[in-house]
Amino acid sequence: MPNSIRTTSNTQTTTNSTPATFKAGDSVLCPSVGNGTYQLFNDKEYGCLGFTANGKTYHYRNDGKVSRDDAAPSLFHDMPANRQAINALYGSKHQIKIIDCTAADDDEVILMPSIMLSDIACDINAAATTLHDMGQLFHLIATRQIEPHAAIALARLSQDAADTWINLLYSQLDTINEPLAQTGFGKVDACAY
Repeated sequence: MPNSIRTTSNTQTTTNSTPATFKAGDSVLCPSVGNGTYQLFNDKEYGCLGFTANGKTYHYRNDGKVSRDDAAPSLFHDMPANRQAINALYGSKHQIKIIDCTAADDDEVILMPSIMLSDIACDINAAATTLHDMGQLFHLIATRQIEPHAAIALARLSQDAADTWINLLYSQLDTINEPLAQTGFGKVDACAY
């Protein structure tokens, strides 16, 4: 059957009984100021949090409000869900191209930048190439086509390559586990070695 165009509607509403709190160093969104991501800092002169944009410093309380009398916060943590909600409410200056690879029965979807997926694919390809090369080396050693002293040196290099790729792939696993932890699947545990 040819691919069909699917439209989906998200009717799920999440409520958070604990108001967000902010601290210096947090990356935040503030749609009343602009479409950017802003880094909070402690403004000791005013005794509150602040960020600078367009040559002006904006001040907020740790609950994201300008004053305690505000009905709602003006700041939002820079997270994909908040960014999506703000873009839906206020619009976005740039359009995000979404490539839908989901099946009709998928009930959880993770949005990630294509550069992140490209990095993962490149690392998988390079690790597979390294494993292939090591397999060829082991074949040469097993069939005694390499002198013993050369086999020792090549085995040492292979171990270094394996250690490097183990560390790189575990780093990628940590990156992937961050969004996976928020799903029903949960994190993928790394094998201890």
